Amino acid sequence: MKTFFKWTISTFLGLALIVAIGWWWIGPAWRALILDPPKNTDILFWNLSQRDAGFKVLDQAPFLVKSLAITPSSNSRELAVGDELVLNQNIDDFFKEQRLAGALILHKGKIRLEKYGLGHSVDSRWTSFSVAKSFTSSLVGIALKEGLISSLNDSVSDYISGLKGSVYDDVSIEQLLTMTSGVAWNEDYSDPNSDVALFNNHKAVDGLPTIVSYMRRLSRANPPGETWHYSTGETNLIGILVEQATGQTLADYLTEKIWQPFGMADKATWILGPDGNEISGCCIQASLRDFARYGLFMLEAGHIHGESVFPQDWVSKATTNRVETSPTSKRSYGYQWWTFEDGSYTARGIFGQTIFIDPNRDLVIAFNGNWPTATDANLDRKRFEFIDSVKATIDQE
Repeated sequence: MKTFFKWTISTFLGLALIVAIGWWWIGPAWRALILDPPKNTDILFWNLSQRDAGFKVLDQAPFLVKSLAITPSSNSRELAVGDELVLNQNIDDFFKEQRLAGALILHKGKIRLEKYGLGHSVDSRWTSFSVAKSFTSSLVGIALKEGLISSLNDSVSDYISGLKGSVYDDVSIEQLLTMTSGVAWNEDYSDPNSDVALFNNHKAVDGLPTIVSYMRRLSRANPPGETWHYSTGETNLIGILVEQATGQTLADYLTEKIWQPFGMADKATWILGPDGNEISGCCIQASLRDFARYGLFMLEAGHIHGESVFPQDWVSKATTNRVETSPTSKRSYGYQWWTFEDGSYTARGIFGQTIFIDPNRDLVIAFNGNWPTATDANLDRKRFEFIDSVKATIDQE
């Protein structure tokens, strides 16, 4: 009896030790999600603490989503550390107010400020949301230079045959890039019945990619080329178009043309939709430093080994005003980039993701974060007030 009792205790202690080691090994993000599991797979409707954890490990949950790897370079581009940028603002208070997971300021290629929060770190990845749109735009530019896309004036349905006979017959690639297709779309992140919430769960027909099957059913709201209207669905169409033109997945094309040759240091991933295609309007997981390196890549007009991967005038067209977003907005829109009158431009994603690029100041600022809501006009205003203070400090130097 004593032997059985000792064996039972030893077995229990051994199992407890294994469980304890496993609990420690999975890390704080997974522990948080296990203790407070989301009730659905749509991250737009997770609570704040679930998103704090989920944004770090979204690509590590194959039962939730699948992803493709973006392979880092074997010769990564070092980011030298410059003098610390002295700002007239309490950075800790700014982090708390903005719920920032990370902020990185590069000036003349050197790190002037780097700070992390919300359990994020230099070694971990964070999701991009719509910042990925600007990456997708770059892939169009590369395919254009390589002759895989003949012209931005080509009809979208020339490249995506599943759209033939739909309203997209009259839409050009450039109109997709500038979000001026005129096709009706609802981008309300708080509405579970909006297009942006529904498209990914659409049941595709005729063997088409999910987004093509969904988008070809849509109707026209305005004539093509006349009205700007924000549509993640159309960036997802751009991704399908690039895949059709290049014969490669977006992750592989990004790896081959930008990630490895420019010297990105860390593995990244691109989240897949249910049909196995990358969601090109969303969800690249990368380190904050590599998001900033992508800003450098754009700042340097896509030059790698002395030659730009883009057509000669691509960056100037992509990152300057192609269309007004509203009569009162200070921001215009280029080719999947938000643009400003002073020549600066930015990639933006919901919940506070940003890559800001100012060619006149040789400045890149990258942010990861988790705002309480997908969009917040007050936090957005204060974010750009902070960016203005960085520019003013650099000007004073």
